[in-house]
Amino acid sequence: MERILFLKVIQLNFFDIDKKVRAASQKAMELCREKFQEIEDIQEYNQQKMIKAFQNAGVRESHLNGTTGYGYGDAGRDALDRVYAYAFDADDALVRHNFVSGTHALTVGLFGILRPGDTMLCVTGMPYDTIRSAIGIEGDYSGSLKDFGIKFEMLDLKTDGTVDYDSVEKRIDCEKPKMIYIQRSRGYSIRPSLTWREIKKICDISKKKSPNSIIMLDNCYGEFIDKTEPLNVGVDIMAGSLIKNPGGGIAPTGGYIAGKKSLVEMCAYRLTTPGTGKEIGATLNANRELFMGAYHAPHITGEALKTAVFSAALFEILGYETTPKYNEKRGDIIQLIMLGNAEKLCSFCTGIQSGSAVDSFVYPEPSDMPGYESKVIMAAGAFTLGSSIELSADAPLREPYAVWMQGGLNFHSGKLGVMLAADKIIRET
Repeated sequence: MERILFLKVIQLNFFDIDKKVRAASQKAMELCREKFQEIEDIQEYNQQKMIKAFQNAGVRESHLNGTTGYGYGDAGRDALDRVYAYAFDADDALVRHNFVSGTHALTVGLFGILRPGDTMLCVTGMPYDTIRSAIGIEGDYSGSLKDFGIKFEMLDLKTDGTVDYDSVEKRIDCEKPKMIYIQRSRGYSIRPSLTWREIKKICDISKKKSPNSIIMLDNCYGEFIDKTEPLNVGVDIMAGSLIKNPGGGIAPTGGYIAGKKSLVEMCAYRLTTPGTGKEIGATLNANRELFMGAYHAPHITGEALKTAVFSAALFEILGYETTPKYNEKRGDIIQLIMLGNAEKLCSFCTGIQSGSAVDSFVYPEPSDMPGYESKVIMAAGAFTLGSSIELSADAPLREPYAVWMQGGLNFHSGKLGVMLAADKIIRET
């Protein structure tokens, strides 16, 4: 009996974490209990839905193999599209390993749908850094939407970071733009991410005032966080990355576009060629991992949500401002923590990195990154490079020195990483 008790004590002390952080962690777990139950209910719902998606698509072992050359008649590729279409409540989906990022999938969507002279109206403020050059907001890049005569307009958010619905209604009614563009996640801003309820409100306004406008959603980080999908509340087309929520931490690369069949077809014509669209494109050896990623995605997303909720509770107990709060409704898996200065920001990221299974010995350093205005620090000891469904944290080194944390393939490792980040701040700052 004594030996068993001794081993238990050892197992709880693999990492030397400050007593203050351990005590705060216990309190945080108590606070999170009800929220965790809510998340687990969503996990179960979406996991059952995903299994049904596989069954309805008739997934079989042969679908896990890839094709070469042109990829004609790739049954696995077509089945994967059907799986995601069902999971997202879409008419159709375009899921490909050769989408190099979420920004690429969004760009294909924009260029597939918009034509010279069209107007794209973003109703959620300035879009995320990496899409701005594709639109033509920043830089003078050949081949941007601006270069093709496609106009970009934007509505600022209110001072509290929420959507200005009155301005949205007036602007849509007056201009009736070709596209209403919504960014669900906060990007590198303080504003809250959008739940399906806020997305529905925008869609209702658009359908009433300009029924022919196409509503496009940047859905990055928002997949499987609730039981209601954006395509059920009025969104026409949406896109995202497979190394975020929908790839389940297994997909090594890729992205998706999902929505109305006619719009998905237009996007497919842009990805490949007009006429061939979805019917071409070899899957090589990617199918197995993409199917496995989809299968695990609802559960993994729930684990990331738990990690986010716990981190909010822990840092609130330690005296930091967080958004969202641990008990608030969430529109994505991202947790923002206001750290106040660059030193704490770097300590937090170093702590997250030290809790990783891969590259735990690496010290993150701020550096210039393609597509970003400020130096950015990123922590991600990931099995897939840049995978933000795995526990990661990043931030531009600029006011207000907040860190954007997301991911966690399982809650227990995510919890450890967050505790190590808190410990690093206490010890070094």
